[in-house]
Amino acid sequence: MTWKKIAEKGDIAIGKGKAFKIDGKQIAIFNQDGYHAIDDLCVHQDGSIAPGKLEGDIVECPLHFWHYNIKTGELKDYLKDVKLATYHVEARNDGIYVDV
Repeated sequence: MTWKKIAEKGDIAIGKGKAFKIDGKQIAIFNQDGYHAIDDLCVHQDGSIAPGKLEGDIVECPLHFWHYNIKTGELKDYLKDVKLATYHVEARNDGIYVDV
C-alpha cells in the first residue's frame, strides 16, 4: 500500500464526510474524532455515503438509510458480516494522507 495525499487540512468539516477518487477507488473521509476512511459506495445500491448524516461513529447512507461504522466499515443493520474496506488516514503538516 502507498500513502497518497488526498486533501488539504480544512477541506473536510468537523462532523462531516467528503468523497474522493484516488487510484480508481472512491473513498469517503470522515472528520469525526480524527479522520477515518472507508469505501464510499453503499453495498445496497452503490450510493455515495460521504454526504450521509453522521452520528458518532455511524454514517447513514442518504439513499436508503443503511448505517455503517466509519471506523470499522461494518454495516450495522439489514445484513450480517458486511463490511466496507477501511483505510489508514494520517493528518500531516501538509495535508491529509490515505494509505491505499
